[in-house]
Amino acid sequence: MTVVEQMEIIKRGAVEILVEKELVEKLEKSVKTGVPLKIKAGFDPTAPDLHLGHTVLLHKMRQFQKLGHEVYFLIGDFTGMIGDPTGKSETRKALTREDVLRNAESYKEQVFKILDPKLTKVVFNSEWLGKLTASDMIALASKYTVARMLEREDFSNRFTNQLPISIHEFMYPLVQGYDSVALQADVELGGTDQKFNLLVGRELQREWGQAPQTVITMPLLEGLDGVNKMSKSLGNYIGVSEPADEIFGKIMSISDLLMLRYYELLSDLSGTEIETLKEGLKDGSVHPMAAKKSLGRELVARYHGESAAAQAEENFVSRYRDNQVPEEMPEFALKSDGKKVLLCKVLAETGLAKSNGEGRRSIQGGGVKVNGEKISDENQEVDCTGEYIVQVGKRRFARVRFA
Repeated sequence: MTVVEQMEIIKRGAVEILVEKELVEKLEKSVKTGVPLKIKAGFDPTAPDLHLGHTVLLHKMRQFQKLGHEVYFLIGDFTGMIGDPTGKSETRKALTREDVLRNAESYKEQVFKILDPKLTKVVFNSEWLGKLTASDMIALASKYTVARMLEREDFSNRFTNQLPISIHEFMYPLVQGYDSVALQADVELGGTDQKFNLLVGRELQREWGQAPQTVITMPLLEGLDGVNKMSKSLGNYIGVSEPADEIFGKIMSISDLLMLRYYELLSDLSGTEIETLKEGLKDGSVHPMAAKKSLGRELVARYHGESAAAQAEENFVSRYRDNQVPEEMPEFALKSDGKKVLLCKVLAETGLAKSNGEGRRSIQGGGVKVNGEKISDENQEVDCTGEYIVQVGKRRFARVRFA
């Protein structure tokens, strides 16, 4: 592709490109010489499962792969043991080496559902960071001042509020930046919350006599609520490893506005195709429900395959439009010490509610059914015999038996 065509794809969904002129020059050189750019994105394996928020960067990396560039999926097994303090109001607990390696293996399994494994270079930053001596680390620390570190908002806030900042936290941006030196990266991708760290990489490359990398920041994907960043702790996430029906159902539950955001950042549709979709939604020639189904099929197919995507759509239509109970659902064999048990407790024990209190609130809100019958009494009990199909909301079911 021409540089103009490449830039159109690269800029899609990006928040900032620092510095855009430099990136154009790098692309022009790449086209002229036939040498691909080195694209880097780092992921600290702090948790075993990825959600769609994590895949925004992976999707952009895949676009670079299709443009013929060299992609480095960097697993921060060394930095993960430090813990990125970004956005934290207190010192983050460091992971053990065992935690990091276990999560890293899980990452590798999941990322290749998006990235082409034949075109992806998986690297661990312990390969070079683990070889640095104490003298090397001191030399690295000499490249940045405490004043510069305190320009970072979260550090500045903690310093102002007299909250502790451990010395090792200052090392995190430096060792992440050194990754770019070690790889001689041309471009580094990261979320907007990583901007400070990415720019440190540019500065360190200058110190080592390298051309500074271009920094591309991508937005933090909103979760199902359309407001907060997608997060497991907030419960507004779609996990890459979740069942096909769950992914499809969650996509169908998002707002029309959020749907377009997901198309922009997660879909393989071209920019032109997305603009056509927007026009169709605007003039009424495309129904929002149909657009969500298309997005749901695309994302489910990416993680589970085409047949699973088709089945998930069929199950959704059957379950929600025809108001049928799904044939397959989670099954639970619960123990009981008595003849009856509170329904709210059943909801908590099956994971349909996080606690008895949340179970009570779901019942009060009219969102709970037992064997198809809506329950409104928060103190409702069920007999500890037989089998029940318990439903919360429109798409969460469980088959319950008592032992």
